[in-house]
Amino acid sequence: MSYQVIARKYRPQRFSDVVGQEHVTQTLSNAIAQSRIAHAYLFCGPRGTGKTTIARIFAKCLNCTDGPKVDFAEDDPRCQEIAEGRSLDVLEIDGASHRGIEEIRELRETVKYAPASGKFKIYIIDEVHMLTKEAFNALLKTLEEPPAHVKFMFATTEPEKVLTTILSRCQRFDLRRIPVGLIVKHLGQIAKNENVKIEDAALFAVGRGAEGGMRDAESALDQLISFCGTSIREEDVLSMFGLTAQKQILSLSESILKGDSETLLRELDDLTRHGKDLGRLLSDVLNFLRNVLIFQISKGDSKWLELSEAEASRVGEVAKQTSTEGLTRIMEVLTDAEGRMRDAASKKIFLEVTFLKAMQARNSVSIETVLKKLNELKSSEAGVAPSPARKASSSVVAAPIEHARAEATAAAVASSSLQLSETPGPVAAVAGDLQGLWQSVSEAVGRASPFVKTYLLQAHLVSFEKNVFTIGFDPEFEDQIGLVDVSKNHELIKTKLKEIGHANAQIKFVVAEAPAHLRKVPAAPAQATPTKAPTAANPQPPTPAASGSTGSARLDKAAAAPMNVEEFKNDPLIKKALEIFKGQIVEVRA
Repeated sequence: MSYQVIARKYRPQRFSDVVGQEHVTQTLSNAIAQSRIAHAYLFCGPRGTGKTTIARIFAKCLNCTDGPKVDFAEDDPRCQEIAEGRSLDVLEIDGASHRGIEEIRELRETVKYAPASGKFKIYIIDEVHMLTKEAFNALLKTLEEPPAHVKFMFATTEPEKVLTTILSRCQRFDLRRIPVGLIVKHLGQIAKNENVKIEDAALFAVGRGAEGGMRDAESALDQLISFCGTSIREEDVLSMFGLTAQKQILSLSESILKGDSETLLRELDDLTRHGKDLGRLLSDVLNFLRNVLIFQISKGDSKWLELSEAEASRVGEVAKQTSTEGLTRIMEVLTDAEGRMRDAASKKIFLEVTFLKAMQARNSVSIETVLKKLNELKSSEAGVAPSPARKASSSVVAAPIEHARAEATAAAVASSSLQLSETPGPVAAVAGDLQGLWQSVSEAVGRASPFVKTYLLQAHLVSFEKNVFTIGFDPEFEDQIGLVDVSKNHELIKTKLKEIGHANAQIKFVVAEAPAHLRKVPAAPAQATPTKAPTAANPQPPTPAASGSTGSARLDKAAAAPMNVEEFKNDPLIKKALEIFKGQIVEVRA
């Protein structure tokens, strides 16, 4: 008898033999038990997951002796005919080679004939998406209202190419990729039946390489037996299919997480020289990091992990060495690179750069995190009266961050698509309305970006003439203009003006003295008031006015004092900011 490959020898013959597709087999079993059998079925999914196999088993259930039933006899002659492909009532058609309208017209002529021996005449069309549009249209009427004795079963790897008019007339079942654990268990049983000794690590390597396809895994095992004989090691699997050992994937991943660029590049170079598939290597590293992330999120629930017990314990150790946020940023870099790698001229250089970027990403900090840190520092110092040096340090550190956040917020507002009325703005606004208009605009800007509003606290509206909205800063605050006068902030203010009925306005920032009623009046100098010394009989605390004057005098004296550079550099807030941002002081100016 001629040799039969493992994929055919161990092909499932009943629903209970199908691995990893219980959501399909159980539904079909229930439909048979309840006599709710539709006239057309569509089985979708990746290659080697059991689409045609399930269709054949379903055909056996329908046409077996005394059927339809799920538990048919193994030696039923009708089922044996279907399994061997010689049943006159079950016709398997290749959609790739019978894709034209003439073949479908011929099928329409044959459906009218009754089945030869079974209860139903069943048409199994594989790769049905290959049919032409004309062939699909010719099949529509027959598919919608077939004779009672006809059943259609379609299989395809690309359901999106099937006409929606066909999809709407079928019951659709989507088959999933088979988990590595189930593939390993099934291959282990086959190896036992074939008297082949294979290492667990080798089984997991085959399972990983199959990418969820049982047929691919069985074909790989068949090839390994031919290559290695009855004893198979992990090294044999890795060398034959260009895969990377799990321990090497672990080492690469740990190098990224630890920031060890030297070890990373050395191991990557070694894998490249040994002819490893770099595209598959990137996918394996990404999958390992995914397992680490799932381990962290699930708090150690190993049922989500497609790993052996030994590998799962190693994942747990790695999970303790990194944060979820850093791991997510690394995976974002690798995921983005995975789609672009196939177009890279030098895959080795591309992968080196990708891993180094991922290494840097683990320590990157988002602008939200930076602002949160600054707010925490500010809150921690809230109970202490800030020194002049501390005031200066807070401004120096916060201004660039606020500026960046303002630009980001303004960009988001400017890029949004607002459906607003296009009412033109006035040619000029009278002086009495300027203050009210400025208050409305600044409040609207503050709701969109509190950081931009902080810049506008020292500003005032100079004029609104010929659709030019002129904002002024007193000479004392002239340096604020350089921070706020950017295109993103212009767009933000213009958007808020448009919302209140002034479309197409132009924004202009100038140095202009504030109106008299907006200027801050300096406090009057404290008057020395003679007071009687308090006595035991007449205790007399200082009056509130005297206390206020004394405090004001102290503040004026402190403000007038020159800033101490050393005090500034040694300020705890400054030191903490330098530590967070890895910075250094270049220049100190009052």
